[in-house]
Amino acid sequence: MTAPGCGRGPPTRWPRELPVVLIHGGPGVPDYLSPVSDMIDDMCIVHRYDQRGTGGSTWKGKHTLTRHLHDLALLLDAWGHDKAVLVGHSFGTNLASHFLLTHPDRVAGLVQLAGPFVGGWRQADQAAQRERRTAEQQARLDELEAIEARTDGEEIDFLTLSWCTDHADRSRAWEWALTSARTLRPINYAMNAQLSAATKADPLEAHVPELRELLPAGSMIIGGEGDSRPADALRRLGASLDCEVVIIPNAGHFPWREAPDQFRTSFRAAVKRQIGPTG
Repeated sequence: MTAPGCGRGPPTRWPRELPVVLIHGGPGVPDYLSPVSDMIDDMCIVHRYDQRGTGGSTWKGKHTLTRHLHDLALLLDAWGHDKAVLVGHSFGTNLASHFLLTHPDRVAGLVQLAGPFVGGWRQADQAAQRERRTAEQQARLDELEAIEARTDGEEIDFLTLSWCTDHADRSRAWEWALTSARTLRPINYAMNAQLSAATKADPLEAHVPELRELLPAGSMIIGGEGDSRPADALRRLGASLDCEVVIIPNAGHFPWREAPDQFRTSFRAAVKRQIGPTG
């Protein structure tokens, strides 16, 4: 398993601080968190990794939460870290949460970006998505989804139509989604289906009381008000966890893209208060 982006050399300002591990979403999408890493790599060592079966970590087999959580523990061992601050995005917030549940002694801090979403949030998300697509776009998406083996062009169209609802700025949503559709491939659809089923079988909302007890001090959830997924779901989760929640106006599912200055300020503050110093 590869571990790209493992810092850019020894940090000059924060030599005793805890490392940060970025956990991308999907599931089944290659890592895309380089812009997020760049915002904090002057503060600490930052690790990014392609989850098993994506990007540089090619692998075929059955995907389970247990396997992926074990992979993360093995990566911490390989990097020489007893513990780290975890930063999850989207589905990566679910992985980070489950890692906290299974390896609480290895999680020194937690920053959750655009997730996790628990409870009855999917209906609101689906309604927002349909509102943001034209009738023609929705019909084309439905048509492409029914094709068992899409051509490369059809796959780009399918992903662009799927992802264009993620952004608050509707004037640039298509452009951003198209860029992602051209670069974040191939999608591991088997991984997506298996891990999505696993999270539904063991929903995170069933573990909220335990998460509240294990949550490291200073943890933070950061989301975008303009995400198709309801920001109020993050606010409710934050209240249940007694965790600070920052919702950035005019930002969607990738807040560092649409509101980079506001996101950078909140994100760096969240990381700084959790990384140390450790000694």
